[in-house]
Amino acid sequence: MSTTTTSQTPESEGPGRPGRLIQNEATTEIPVHLLFRDEAAPVSVPLRPTVVGRRQGTGEQPRFRRPMPATPRAAPEVDPDLGERPARVLPATAGVLAGACGAAGCVATSWWAGVLPSLAVTALRLPTEPGAGLGPAQWAAYAGAAALGFFGFGGLARGRTGRAWVLGLYGRYRGTVRRTGLMWVNPLLLRRRVDVRLRHWRSEEMPAADGNGVALRVVVLVVWRVRDTARAVLGIEDHETYLRECVEAALARVAVEAPGASKGSVEVVTEALTRLTAADAAPVGLEVFSVQPVRVEYAPEVAAAMQRRRIAALDAEQRATVLTSVVDSVEDTVTRLTVRGLVELDDYERKALVKDLTVAFCAGRGEPGA
Repeated sequence: MSTTTTSQTPESEGPGRPGRLIQNEATTEIPVHLLFRDEAAPVSVPLRPTVVGRRQGTGEQPRFRRPMPATPRAAPEVDPDLGERPARVLPATAGVLAGACGAAGCVATSWWAGVLPSLAVTALRLPTEPGAGLGPAQWAAYAGAAALGFFGFGGLARGRTGRAWVLGLYGRYRGTVRRTGLMWVNPLLLRRRVDVRLRHWRSEEMPAADGNGVALRVVVLVVWRVRDTARAVLGIEDHETYLRECVEAALARVAVEAPGASKGSVEVVTEALTRLTAADAAPVGLEVFSVQPVRVEYAPEVAAAMQRRRIAALDAEQRATVLTSVVDSVEDTVTRLTVRGLVELDDYERKALVKDLTVAFCAGRGEPGA
């Protein structure tokens, strides 16, 4: 006697479709490709791949592409030929001699023209001869003597410590004077005084963010000086405005520690800000020594919420400390009572004693002055 078993196909399935993998009253069709996971990506590759994306549920393998190399931040473009160089100056003696010669030429021309007062002739012990009058020759002598005196006395300048002059002629850079004392500089040159001393600048409140993206307000102190006078004067218009922009750019790239951070974290932030700001200011002749945050506060829109969060964290930390102390005290008390044989406790009595001691110690720690 043979029994023939016939597999019945549901009416919803056509003859050309495969049978359901799992079917009953509460299940539906599950595509075959969802029952298998995609194979893992290979472990060893020349460069760490980046997953571009894949369509979920299609079984498509992830597509990889090589990461693009990081492009360094471009420095400000400044004329490479523009750089500080010493200007040509003469000792003050040359200017004084030239000015004296010009003055003497004017006196001699006046005597030659006969317009010198008799009192001056007597004082200078000049021969009293009739003058030739003011003619073209006399006027030319006057012009030459006056020009010599103007160049001699007009070029005298005094250099001071911590100051420098950037000289220019018809829009061209002619050099920098860093000498101190009295000297002679060509009076036709345009002089621009530059302060090359060590200076500090305290900023107003600047926007920043911490590592979690919380908005902050930071006040920084920048210590800097002009290193290359040519680039600093001819490359930018206002030093402090440029420094402010550099500091803001650095704050946008560095996560500032929130108020109450450790000393080590503040030093790391200071070093990063100084490095970035100095790199941006170097091409324009400014030397930055330090960029240090002197005040860090939460932004007004998040200050109240962060203050409540900080108080809650301190409260939770204090509660955890108190609880740890209470548990240690309860454990020490129960251990001493049982080890010394003062009481014999079963499990129920031990739990009751621990509960009572915990409540008593917690109540004692919660009292004012405890």
